[in-house]
Amino acid sequence: MTFEPFLDAVGRYYTERVREFGATARGVDWNSEESQDLRFAQLARLLPAMPFSVVDYGCGYGALVDFLERQGHDFDYQGLDISEVMVKRAARAHSGGRRRFTTSHLELEPADYAVASGVFNVKLDTSAEKWSEYVLRTVESLDDLGRSGFAFNMLTSYSDPERMRADLYYADPSVMFDHCKRHFSRQVALLHDYGLYEFTILVRK
Repeated sequence: MTFEPFLDAVGRYYTERVREFGATARGVDWNSEESQDLRFAQLARLLPAMPFSVVDYGCGYGALVDFLERQGHDFDYQGLDISEVMVKRAARAHSGGRRRFTTSHLELEPADYAVASGVFNVKLDTSAEKWSEYVLRTVESLDDLGRSGFAFNMLTSYSDPERMRADLYYADPSVMFDHCKRHFSRQVALLHDYGLYEFTILVRK
């Protein structure tokens, strides 16, 4: 299956968001910088105190770079995003040899870790079946890119029904935990206790 048609639509969606709201949390469809940082904090539980390299799969305007720098991490960074506008803004804000941004998956090199924040949420009018296949294929890519582990977050199927939207994708956390446990590593953590309508999976190899 090719994912380009509906990913192109998602790319246009995020391009419109960043053009409207700029390089802010709302520009990548989060409610606030505080909630964005809370998500980053869960993903960062995968990362070591020692220097490391990381692929940010769905990097937006590069907010994870700022978060990790504020935390005092020493890291090499590659950011990927489907929105060319996002990547250009990220590159302007984070110049330097240790920070690289691209719209092409083919330009990524495996790193110590790979993380993805929010890339599975906005499905627009794509069917849940097709989007599920995209999710699983992308998780395989995260596994390939993260030599020592990977992490991602998803909206949870335990969300309040009246708050759930048809254009968003909600996953069963137990299904994703089981998939990662069976296919990628024995060391898998499921985080579902940080106050948002979502969960985070950490996979250590």
